[in-house]
Amino acid sequence: MGFLCSCDLNIILGCISYTFVVYNRRIKINILLTGATGFLGSHVLAKLSTTDINFVILKRSFSNTSRIENFLKKYIFYDIDKQNISDIFETHKIDLILHCATNYGRKETDPLRTVEANLLLPLQLLELGRKNGVKAFVNTDTILDKGVNNYSLSKNQFKEWLMEYSRDLTCCNVALEHFYGPGDDPTKFVSYIISSFLDNKDSIPLTFGYQKRDFIYIDDVVEALELIVHDSLKLEKGLFKYEIGTGDAVSIRQFVELIKELTGNTTTAINYGEIPYRTNEVMTCNTDIREIKRLGWICKYSLVRGLEKTIQYEMDIRKL
Repeated sequence: MGFLCSCDLNIILGCISYTFVVYNRRIKINILLTGATGFLGSHVLAKLSTTDINFVILKRSFSNTSRIENFLKKYIFYDIDKQNISDIFETHKIDLILHCATNYGRKETDPLRTVEANLLLPLQLLELGRKNGVKAFVNTDTILDKGVNNYSLSKNQFKEWLMEYSRDLTCCNVALEHFYGPGDDPTKFVSYIISSFLDNKDSIPLTFGYQKRDFIYIDDVVEALELIVHDSLKLEKGLFKYEIGTGDAVSIRQFVELIKELTGNTTTAINYGEIPYRTNEVMTCNTDIREIKRLGWICKYSLVRGLEKTIQYEMDIRKL
C-alpha cells in the first residue's frame, strides 16, 4: 500500500477548499425584497439575513427605517420614488423577488395608493423579472374576499396577474392569515385590542364577533416564508399556492375575551354589535396548511403563548 506524500495531501486539501468556495458561490441567493421597513418584511429580513442570502431592498425615501437599522449598512437599498427600477435589474443579478410590501388602505383615502403598492408595483416587478431571468416570485397575499375593501380587491387582482406570469416564472402565492406579534402597527386589530385593555379604556366597539379567524404568531409566518423561498428555487415554472395559519380558528369574541383575561383587565367594556359587519365579511375560516406542512413546517406558537409574548412586549414599552 502506498502512502500520500505531503505534496499529494496539499493538493487534495486544496481541491476540497476550492470545492467549498465554489459550492458557497453556487448557493448564494440574490433576493429583491419589498416591504422591508414594515412589520412582516423586517422580520423576514432579520430571519433570512443569517442564511446565504444577499438582499437588494426597495423602499421609499420617506420610509421609517427604525425596524431595520441594523441592516442599513449591510445591504443595498434603493428608493423607488427616486430610482428607475429597471436599472436595478441591470446592476444586480436577481434570483428571486420576495414581495412583502402592503398597503392596507387604513390611512389612505385615495385608493390609487393602495393599488400602487398591492398591484402596480408587484406587476412591474413581475415584468422586469421575466425580462431579466429571475427564477421565482414569492407574493404575500390575503385570505380576504376581494369584495371586502380596496386592499383585498387589489391583492386579488394581482393574484390573477401572478397566474398569467406563472408560464414564465416560478410563482408562489402565499395567503396569510391574521398574523400578529410584538412591535406591530398600533392600528392593526390585535395591537389595538391589547393596547385598549392595557390602557384600561372605558369601552371597545366591535362587531358581534361571531366571525372566525386564524391568528398566527409572526415567527411562525416567517419560518414558513423561509421554507417557501428556498423551495421555490427548486421548482419548475408554474403557480404554487400556500396558506399560512395555525389551522385552528377562533371567533373574534373568544379572541378578545382571551386577551382581556391575559392582560388582567377587569374594567373595559366590550360593546359587541356596535360596529356592523363589513360587506362580504368572511364569517368562517378554513386554512389549508397541507402544502406548507409538506415542506416540513410546523406551528410552534400556541395562541396563548403568542399573545403572552406580545402583551409582555407592550407592557415593557409602557415602562420605558
